[in-house]
Order: sequence, then C-alpha cells, then structure tokens
Amino acid sequence: MSLLTIFLLCFYVAVNADLIENSFASWYKFNGKSYSSLEYSYRLGVFRKNLDLVDQMNAREGKKIYGVTKFMDLTPEEFSGKYLIPKGKIQQKDKEIVPLPVPEPNDIPVRFDWNDKKAVTPVYDQGQCGSCWAFSATEAIESQWFLAGHSLVSLSPQQIVDCDKGRGDEGCNGGDTPTAYAYVIAAGGMDTIQEYPYTAEDDTCAFKTDVAASIKDWTYITKTKNETEMQQKLLTSGPLSICVDAEVWQFYIGGVISTFCGTDLDHCVLITGYDDQYVDWVGETVQIWKIRNSWGADWGEAGYVYVERGFDLCGVADEVTIPLVN
Repeated sequence: MSLLTIFLLCFYVAVNADLIENSFASWYKFNGKSYSSLEYSYRLGVFRKNLDLVDQMNAREGKKIYGVTKFMDLTPEEFSGKYLIPKGKIQQKDKEIVPLPVPEPNDIPVRFDWNDKKAVTPVYDQGQCGSCWAFSATEAIESQWFLAGHSLVSLSPQQIVDCDKGRGDEGCNGGDTPTAYAYVIAAGGMDTIQEYPYTAEDDTCAFKTDVAASIKDWTYITKTKNETEMQQKLLTSGPLSICVDAEVWQFYIGGVISTFCGTDLDHCVLITGYDDQYVDWVGETVQIWKIRNSWGADWGEAGYVYVERGFDLCGVADEVTIPLVN
C-alpha cells in the first residue's frame, strides 16, 4: 500500500469520525440527553456501532427501513433490558378458542384499519419499563369496550403493572397478555389513565373500586399461526393483541419489515389493520399488517410499524388474543 493510499484512508477515517461525532452531538441535543464526559464518550461509541449495525441490517433487508432512532445510544442488550420482555416469559396458555364470527369472503375489503372507525386510542409511550404486555392488553380492552357501545376511553396500564400479582407477571420486568386479562376479570375492571396515571415504574397497587371498563373473558384468535383467521376476525371483532420478536425494531424508522425478523417473542403490541395492496418505499406491492407500538408517536411511522403478512414475520401469529366484553 502506497503512502498516498494510507494518507487518503486515514483522512477518510478522520472525516468520517468527525461526521459521526457531529451527528451524535445533534442527536444528543435533539433527544435532550445528559451524560457525564465519560458517559458521553461511551455513548458515542455505542452510537457509532449502532450506525454500522443499521447499515448491515438495511443491506440484509435490501431496502432502507432501519435508521437513527431515539434508541441509538443503547446497545441491543441494554435496549432489550429496558424495553422488552425476557425471552421465554410469553407462553401460550391451555385455553379453548371461543368461536367468533367471520365475514363472507366477498365481504373482505382490500384494506382496513380500526383507526378509521375511531376505535383506537392515541399511541402511548411505555418508557424504560418492560410493560408492553400491560399496554397491549389495555389497548385491546379499550377498543373492545368502545365496540360494545361505550365511549372510547384511555384506560390505565399502570393499574395492571402495579396490581397484577401472583400470575407470573412482574410489572416492568415483563408479563403476558392472557394473565393481564385474568387480572382485569378478577379485579372487576379497569380505571382510567387519568385516575390512575402511568409512571413507567413498579409501584404499590392503588386500584380501589373505580371501574371505567370491564371484560368477561378472553380468547385466542388462532393457535395454528393462521394469518387468514387473524384477518377475518380482525374485521369482525376488533384490533388484535399480539406478541412479537421486536429486537430489530430498535432501529425501525418506517416502511415494511419483510425479512430477517425472529420469532422468539419479547414484546406485545396491537394489530389495528391490514392492507392487501400496500406500496412500500421501494415501490413494491405487499400484503401488510399495521401494528401499533407503545414506544411513543416519535418512533416508526407515527408510532406504528408495518410487517409483511403471511410469513409469521416477527412471530405476529404466535400469540394472538382478544378480550371479550359483556
């Protein structure tokens, strides 16, 4: 290698390092971060490694759907520990499926979203607490309560975080949606988020007897990972609570996840709709699920993620449930 080549390579590395540091400084200010000088240097290194990881993921996906998110200063291990559920905690329960109506084949539209029916509350932000399971159950109950003829009301996931004990659920350390439903049934219902605010921390149960919504039971939508059943029952019965493998979602910025998403469940969310003819960022027409997340509206596509249908990507069909209202 010539001296000129070595010089140009060193120059490129130095310029690239400056660009990354400038990008990190801008990201740091925009996200209101505060570090010690030592921590700043460490987080800059994490940011740099995450940029490399994003490039690798986009190359593997064949399109740019991953990028700079508000989680760029966290290693994947740190992210999992703060925002996801420990692997293995989400397990299918021994329960018979309650029969639900399905539409006639000719009555299935090309696209559908319960947001268009005003049956979904605004996107929430769980913060640095592994409470997605409580949010997913809460969001499903909100929609079912509305579809039963009541007003759409924001309910309290914090109530489930604090009060759901003895069923294997552990607040910010993770839980599962079926056991969250079991708690709500046993408690007689849920309070509103205004009366029982969210704190993103484990706390002492403060639920009394104020009930804003209640359920009588819950059911699996499919136990055979059948996404056609999911589509049919989404149409007739409402948004579906699902649990997924969300490791790659740390860097999701928009578009359709079509490959390389695992099925080792660690996060629970809500399917609100689908589209049979969705045109993605590279002009391809794909069948997708529209999925509501609980990491705030400043993540993904206004708080939502699109996952290609029909392949159980991210484990979308592995634990699909819906609560049942009186």
